[in-house]
Amino acid sequence: MNEGINEKLKQYRGLTLKALEKASVKKGIDERQKAIALDFLEMAKNYFNDAQFFEKKGKKLEALAAYSYAHAWLDAGVRAKVLDGKNDSKLFTLP
Repeated sequence: MNEGINEKLKQYRGLTLKALEKASVKKGIDERQKAIALDFLEMAKNYFNDAQFFEKKGKKLEALAAYSYAHAWLDAGVRAKVLDGKNDSKLFTLP
């Protein structure tokens, strides 16, 4: 079991880091939508930081959950058309 979770942590850490690096505020949206997009990005970064903290503390399940939440915030932002996922269907569920 421990080996499986280590592999999942590595996979989700890498996937989420790539998504964080790729996602950006979509161009051409209004100020309200921009504020929402920035909130999505902030939540994703906060969960990613939490995941790293949990991972350092040896709390692997919590880390995996936090990486998943971080990625979900990005994915939701792309799906809501306030974040630009650069048409990457491997990292995001495109609208």
